[in-house]
Amino acid sequence: MSAVTAPATARRATEDLGDEAAGEPVPEPRPRARRPVPPTAGSSASRRRRPGTAVRLAVFHGGVLALVLGVVTVALVRQFSTSYEKVAARGLVQELRAFSTATSAPTGRCGLVTEAVSFFRNHELPAGTAVAIGVPGCRDVASGVAAAQLLASRQVVPVLRAAPSRATAHAERLAGAEREVLTAAITAGGRPVGSFVAAVDLTPFIGDRDRMLRLSVAEAAVALLAGSASAYWLLRRLLRTVGRITTTAEEIESGQLDRRLGDQGTDDEVGQLATTFDRMLDRVEGAMTSQRRLLSDVSHQLRTPLTVARGHLEVLQRTAVDDPAAVSETLAFVVDELDHMSALTDRLLLLGRAMEPDFLAPVPLDLRALLADVHAAAGVLAERRFVLGPVADVTIVADEAKLRGALLNLLDNAVKATGPGDMIRLSGAFDLRSGELLLTIDDGGPGIDASQRQTALARFSRPGADDDRGSGLGLAIAKAVAEAHGGSLEIDDSDLGGCRVTIRLPGSVVADDEVT
Repeated sequence: MSAVTAPATARRATEDLGDEAAGEPVPEPRPRARRPVPPTAGSSASRRRRPGTAVRLAVFHGGVLALVLGVVTVALVRQFSTSYEKVAARGLVQELRAFSTATSAPTGRCGLVTEAVSFFRNHELPAGTAVAIGVPGCRDVASGVAAAQLLASRQVVPVLRAAPSRATAHAERLAGAEREVLTAAITAGGRPVGSFVAAVDLTPFIGDRDRMLRLSVAEAAVALLAGSASAYWLLRRLLRTVGRITTTAEEIESGQLDRRLGDQGTDDEVGQLATTFDRMLDRVEGAMTSQRRLLSDVSHQLRTPLTVARGHLEVLQRTAVDDPAAVSETLAFVVDELDHMSALTDRLLLLGRAMEPDFLAPVPLDLRALLADVHAAAGVLAERRFVLGPVADVTIVADEAKLRGALLNLLDNAVKATGPGDMIRLSGAFDLRSGELLLTIDDGGPGIDASQRQTALARFSRPGADDDRGSGLGLAIAKAVAEAHGGSLEIDDSDLGGCRVTIRLPGSVVADDEVT
């Protein structure tokens, strides 16, 4: 293994490790001018204020409920009316049968009338019932509480004069009251000889029907009021959370990124909406904070190499413009600084894109082949004893370029923390207890103190490094890649005496059913 001798070449070799993961720089989108929108006839300024959504929905719900209750009430009353009309009709049919039995063999043309009179004298009609018998050419006879009105009714007289062709029962207003009327023909020897008309007063049933109607209307009104009020209360409760979301969104738009809805105390759709909204706000605030920090870091980190390059060029311009060796040395130094700035920019862009949804492009990867390739690529970094430790024989689903770049960044950090001949070990094992895939890099360097490990994960932090090269972004990039895969990055003590950095990936990245 050969050592890298030229400083510029060494810096480019280590800083370009992040290029595989960074990809092409993404151009900054050009901001578009926001044109004012003139108010229109349909704008909020010109529209009249409408009732609240809860009121409109409660009114709509009340209308639908009123329609349903009305249909049910009408159907119930109609069913009750049909029922008592059938009961009354059955009673009249029994009277017809009783009369037919008593007058089975009338004699003479008007003998039926004589037998009818005898039947009425010996038979007691039910309360409210009247019966009339008509025989063409003979006098009509009737019995009951409304017999006289029945014989005088303009609806009954034509029936008594001519026998009906079939028996019918129907409700009609007769003699000043609602009655169930039965009309039928009286036959003798297979031919009609007279008419039978019976009517029963429905007033007691109508009173029951009216009481039931009033009770049904009252119950429907109570149900309508309770349903509309409960719908309004529920809608107000639901829409209150929506209103809080709107208010919170407006406050966030004005710059108050710390606003949150908080726990709603329920696990229903509204509570889930509020929780999801708060998580979205956390992500938005984290992204904006990260972007602001990124812009601050970019402006701070790029200012130094630009200033150094400018200073050397100014010195060259003032003192040694005619010295070819000085010019060559200065240009080499400036190019080295520009390369360093380019690599730094790529790494910062990679960190900036780490929170985007399409940051990863996962594909199935053979873990052994991936780590063997990374181990082979690490051999050009420096004179170290690179060892490939145990590797699980699994297939994972991950972004090859990003994961490879993250591992090379960690190996580069290990190189900076060690000296010639020190061991650096790369391994990949499956932790059966946690169900996670562990990609581990151990080194024999001085390690990182426990109090500095959390700080080491920040950008531009370089605890434990033995040289002044590098940007301090290696651990930050590796951490971003691990978190993008749903995992994490940990720093611990190594059995080699130095530092152990572990990328912990969730078991879901493993594509194989059996892990060895």
